[in-house]
Amino acid sequence: MQTLLGGPFLTGYLLFLGAESSEVGFVLAVTTLFNVLQILVAYLIQRLQYRKKAMIVFVFVHRILWGATGVIPFIFPERWWIPVFMVLYMAAFIANTVSGVLWTSLISDMVPAKVRGRYFGIRNTILNALGALTLFVGGVILDRYPGSEGFLILFIISWIAISANLSLFFLYPDPPFEHSSERQFKAMIRKPLADSTFIRSTLFLAAWLFLQTLIVPLYSYAMLDVLHISYSVVSIMTVAQTMVMMIGFYVWGNLNARFSNRTLLYWTLPLIAGSCLSWGLLSVLPVIPVLLLSHMLLGAGVGGFNQLAFNFMIGDTPKSERPMFIAVYSAITGFTSFLGPVLGGFIFKGIANAPDWVSQYGFQTAVGVLMVLIALTVGRRVLRSP
Repeated sequence: MQTLLGGPFLTGYLLFLGAESSEVGFVLAVTTLFNVLQILVAYLIQRLQYRKKAMIVFVFVHRILWGATGVIPFIFPERWWIPVFMVLYMAAFIANTVSGVLWTSLISDMVPAKVRGRYFGIRNTILNALGALTLFVGGVILDRYPGSEGFLILFIISWIAISANLSLFFLYPDPPFEHSSERQFKAMIRKPLADSTFIRSTLFLAAWLFLQTLIVPLYSYAMLDVLHISYSVVSIMTVAQTMVMMIGFYVWGNLNARFSNRTLLYWTLPLIAGSCLSWGLLSVLPVIPVLLLSHMLLGAGVGGFNQLAFNFMIGDTPKSERPMFIAVYSAITGFTSFLGPVLGGFIFKGIANAPDWVSQYGFQTAVGVLMVLIALTVGRRVLRSP
């Protein structure tokens, strides 16, 4: 479901609906903006004794509304396609914000801390193996059935997956919820803000994600609309990224048993920066090998980054205060991750009339250089400090 409704297929669907680069950037970014709401959610869920029922309700709303975006071309006039998509998509991910806090809190209680790194490594490897297969099949479908017919097939498959996904959530256990020792909102939010190690790491990662999201969420847009690469080739690139990510999940999970989350997070930064920087090779090398290298670096880096950031939230924070720690991290990083793609979309729109090399690789390379410099300076002090 996530593969066919998100990633390069989401970008392709938006372009099919008539979206511009700025609108694509907004859609790719707006889900992270809603993470700001997690602070309120983390406070409100303290009233719950058990989390499973509430989680299933909001998961249901998210899945149904996201899946409903597939019927837009068959119900609404063309001029309403993008506005209606925005409404359904944003409502879906507001619900996802609530379910995300509940799911993260629940899964951290379900998985013992001593096996957490390896567990999520194996889990994400399996998940991404299926994702890689789905990416390949989806790309073939869109190339063989371009336009509305191809996207209808993808959405039909997604609706089947949504039904299976919702039914399987009922099999989750529902352990009792360990509540915060605080009862007042200000006191609850003060705890993560007063934790200097946590907040310094969070602020750095938020700044890093701002730079990363200037470029990375728009990779598919750059390939489809700037370099004019076919859906199948874009899918193959994403499959290559996913395959490397799968290996990375297992490797990072095993390394997590020996090294801290913050140290390993630092090790992922040069890989992500190298992915952006490698676009500069388009000036001297063919397109396909360069994009393949960029996506392989991205898979190794972002896969580790996301897994380790998740472990950082649920493993380096006190259990009773974990929902608020998660919410503060998600709110701060979510806000900067919202600004990144929006600004990146406007930049791509602004450089449309610039020389071709600027939009093909110049912007990406410039951001990559900045990321390398920040990783070697600020990142080294913040994430590798004792």
